[in-house]
Amino acid sequence: MKLISFNVNGIRAIVGKTFLQDMETVNADIICLQETKATVEQVKETVATLSDYHVFAHEADKKGYSGTAILTKIKPNKVTYHIGIEEHDKEGRTICAEYDDFILVNVYVPNSGSELARLGYRQIWDRDFLNYLKTQEKLKPVLVCGDLNVAHKSIDLARPKENYNKAAGHMQEEIDGMDAFTSNGLVDTFRHFFPSEQKYTWWSYRAGARGKNIGWRIDYFLASESFIPKLKDAFILNDILGSDHCPVGITLK
Repeated sequence: MKLISFNVNGIRAIVGKTFLQDMETVNADIICLQETKATVEQVKETVATLSDYHVFAHEADKKGYSGTAILTKIKPNKVTYHIGIEEHDKEGRTICAEYDDFILVNVYVPNSGSELARLGYRQIWDRDFLNYLKTQEKLKPVLVCGDLNVAHKSIDLARPKENYNKAAGHMQEEIDGMDAFTSNGLVDTFRHFFPSEQKYTWWSYRAGARGKNIGWRIDYFLASESFIPKLKDAFILNDILGSDHCPVGITLK
């Protein structure tokens, strides 16, 4: 089974590029999307040609903002759209799909913002989201994927010294939030397979950053420790364009 996660930075914009062809080529069993910036119906209309998939989408109260979707060839046993806390649940940031062997949580984690205006909120989110995941984990092993909006270690961004404690995505408070995930039994699957590989998933649109590979790894698959033996591989698809992010994924045995 192959699962991928992709922050598309606008589903209606990316389908005008090579997104649909790329998804056909990748041929994942489950595709998790973030930052769809669309209503549920708009998402379904936009991906309608990917007819092998059941489509579940979540929209923000604010139009054209945030939003997540799961496209899955395997129909989930159950799908839910909230973590049960009102201030977090109005931005369309999570979809949880329960399968026979695991629970998949697709997430678009709040960005602290260029002026760090939401850094305090981000810390509340990280705490509450971890509590939610540990509650889910009592039922089945958990897979968490999406744009987590943090470069966890220095190896996860091209210019760590210039950005540490200066830029959203590499603030110590955000790093602490990620540390809480990994120290509470959620494994960074890419680092599990590739502990020293420097590969990125997001690049600024400015100054030709992608061409120069001046990037950040802020998109992840995390997995419950108990589920790690069922993983075959983790990967980052740098060659897929159309967004300022690229897809990441895992394959299961």
